[in-house]
Amino acid sequence: MSFPQTIDKGCCCMSLSVIAAAWSFEAAWSTFLASFLAFLPRLLTALLILLVAFLITRILPKPVNSLMKRTKLDEVAVKYIHRANKIVIWALAIVMAMDKLGFPVGSLLAVLAAVGAAVALAIKDNLSNLASGMVLLFTKPFKAGYFIEVDGSSGTIREIELMHTYLDTVGNTRLAIPNTKMMTATINNYSVYETRRQDFVFSISYDDDLLKAEELLKGMVDRHPMVLQDPAPMVKVKEHGSSSVNLLVRVWCKSENYWDLQFDLLEQVKLAFDENGLSIPFNQLDVHLPIEKKAE
Repeated sequence: MSFPQTIDKGCCCMSLSVIAAAWSFEAAWSTFLASFLAFLPRLLTALLILLVAFLITRILPKPVNSLMKRTKLDEVAVKYIHRANKIVIWALAIVMAMDKLGFPVGSLLAVLAAVGAAVALAIKDNLSNLASGMVLLFTKPFKAGYFIEVDGSSGTIREIELMHTYLDTVGNTRLAIPNTKMMTATINNYSVYETRRQDFVFSISYDDDLLKAEELLKGMVDRHPMVLQDPAPMVKVKEHGSSSVNLLVRVWCKSENYWDLQFDLLEQVKLAFDENGLSIPFNQLDVHLPIEKKAE
């Protein structure tokens, strides 16, 4: 009867397999645990570096803001500096963390440098915009909140990003103008001075009383609250036109009152001329039509 002996041998082989598997698992776990414990200090150091970088990016803006206030840098430049600081800090932190984790940082940087050179050739226009943005921030031809005109487009400067300068137009749209264009284009800055001059030309008929018109305009600008008296307003005859006498009214105002004053004076002059019997000549076109003779 050999059957029981066969069962005993099978059970014995199964037990040995289980024991061997358990021993192999325990050995693998011990090896993994030993490797992990040896790697753990480097992992914790890498995490600590990233944590310090995170804290620095949170804490650094306050002292930088205090320093920027002393240097009287523009608000847009301060934002640009904060963004650049954040990028540099994180880049350094990631490289240091990778080095602690055992990555071949030197080889990686060499590869990145080669790739960067190729990418730089492909995005040279963007790099030019980046460099132009830095020049704009530190030469300060304009500041945030200034109203400017660039190649026929006008608006209020909101911010200078890495690649573009953003303008908010009076029609409530946002223009993104490449920084390179801002460096090369002719820019008309309407906000650089606190005051601005406005020149108006008002026409009267040759039959109207010239002195009365001058006196009316002079009194109007002298009494207007938005017109500055230093420099003093001026009302003079500008020219004798083909069908009118043109009067030049030159006034100064604060920059923020420019448009309000213009709209207000144009309306008031028209109403005052109508009230005082002064006419504003306008071009007239006489059309002569040939009369066809009826057939007899």
